[in-house]
Amino acid sequence: MTTPSYPPKPSPGDRVAVISPAAGLPELFPRPYELGLERLREEYGLVPVEYPTTRRMGTTPRERADDIHAAFADPDIKAVFTSIGGDDQITVLPLLDRELLRASPKPFFGVSDNTNLLVFLYNAGVVGYHGGTVMTSLGRSGAMDPLTADSLRAALFTSGPYELRPAERFNDIDRDWADPATFDAEPESVPGTGWTWVNPDRVVEGRGWGGCLEILGWLLMADREVPRDLSVFDGGVLFLETSEELPSGEEVFRTLRNMGERGLLRRFSALLMGRPKAWSFERPNTPEEAARYTTGQREAVLRAMGAYAPDTTIVFDVDLGHTDPQLVIPYGGVIRVDGPARRITVTY
Repeated sequence: MTTPSYPPKPSPGDRVAVISPAAGLPELFPRPYELGLERLREEYGLVPVEYPTTRRMGTTPRERADDIHAAFADPDIKAVFTSIGGDDQITVLPLLDRELLRASPKPFFGVSDNTNLLVFLYNAGVVGYHGGTVMTSLGRSGAMDPLTADSLRAALFTSGPYELRPAERFNDIDRDWADPATFDAEPESVPGTGWTWVNPDRVVEGRGWGGCLEILGWLLMADREVPRDLSVFDGGVLFLETSEELPSGEEVFRTLRNMGERGLLRRFSALLMGRPKAWSFERPNTPEEAARYTTGQREAVLRAMGAYAPDTTIVFDVDLGHTDPQLVIPYGGVIRVDGPARRITVTY
């Protein structure tokens, strides 16, 4: 495996691809998608370019792989954005041309099921960006959260260190994309709780790897894209988060336990654990239920890490993944976790 390197950054006025390598949800919910495109144009000065499967549900893995190849191969495309996640991107991976993506590296932005492509790019030696999907980050009702917008702007256009900071307020309750009234106002938010540190007695600096825990579990089950030589992760920073499917604390523990049994957890010197999504349309938890869910997940993480990597520095409730606001994390890029100073800095 090649050590990941940063691809060239776009500039305002450049063309950027918008693809749906997981699910073509823009077909079902055009409003957040079109709002995201509008913000790419007006707030970031970029020119979004759509592909044949971008607005189509039910496309085949081959069709989606073709769009990925087309986006990366086009020299006029300077970055690649995903519309949203899904649940079957793992079927696209065997169809991808790793040499094509390695030869034409571009900043790639996505979360959730797009963890598959981020891992694939990592193994191709290309730094990706965990965050910045069009429908969720850019298509947020009312306006983009300032923390999200600033992080995405820095990841897109700058190279160098960027200090993350905890959200003063956050939102966890989704609104119905099919209801036009959803987009008339900002989502309701509650005060942030800051970050919680465990073993904060050291400074760790290493390359980031991780993403959505459920997707990583699927990759491990399929024995796909996880290097045989785990020493590539030594001294790195693991970052994890869970999806709107709200996996139970026991499921989180078991996935981490399996990662521990494989020898993964002890390789990393720090773990950034994203603020867990604790509400969904299927499970509209009350604030009390959401708090119990969050506590249960934290206990599961501590139990697994205590068994397999007890000395690892851990930071809980980092605003990454399925949360609002959403900080962009460089996948394969450098992350510095300064425990004594309680600071996290990423290199975009």
